[in-house]
Amino acid sequence: MLTVHAAPLVLPVGAAGVSGGAVAVDGALITAVGPYDEVLAAHPSARVRQWPGVLTPGLVQRDGLPLLTLCYHPDPREADELGERPLTGADFDRLGVATDGPRRAGSVRRGLQRMLRHGTTHVAGVLGEPAVRTAAGRAGLTLLPSAGEAAGEPSLDPLAGGRALADAVHGPLVAGGRADLAVFDVPDEEELRAAGGAACVATVLGGRLVHRRR
Repeated sequence: MLTVHAAPLVLPVGAAGVSGGAVAVDGALITAVGPYDEVLAAHPSARVRQWPGVLTPGLVQRDGLPLLTLCYHPDPREADELGERPLTGADFDRLGVATDGPRRAGSVRRGLQRMLRHGTTHVAGVLGEPAVRTAAGRAGLTLLPSAGEAAGEPSLDPLAGGRALADAVHGPLVAGGRADLAVFDVPDEEELRAAGGAACVATVLGGRLVHRRR
């Protein structure tokens, strides 16, 4: 279905931001990026999704390998005991997840879902385990070669540490490109760097809305 995604600010990356901007999506591809009025006039029959904040390209998760293979993502029912953050190191080892197939599979699925909630559309790193690679593919995420692992503790937030948007996206928003988008409830790029991926309210993978917070 032809859809126009509109936001107060579209940040295509590689081009100037567009106040009152929009991105037209047909199937899995972007057909136009520009001012909302112009995009809608060119696509008058499109469904319109109005989003708050800024609309950007989808983000690249550089910690995909450790997040999916060396972390345990607690089930919400375990939150009282284990909290909500990924468990690593000694905590991961203590749980014995590495040898508990069903529990590990659940952790991988939750890890992928939580990546989507942070605006992630691409995962960088060699996911050698077939089950992990298959789960990532089923989630719709695009797998990329390693882009250089982020230093320190793995984070679900591709913008952790105030990383610039241009260094965290899969590529610019351009007509003819794949419709991988993220929307964040912040007013501008400076606030996005401060808030990080936790401000994500929507993620679009190949034209499909796969996460929506509101």
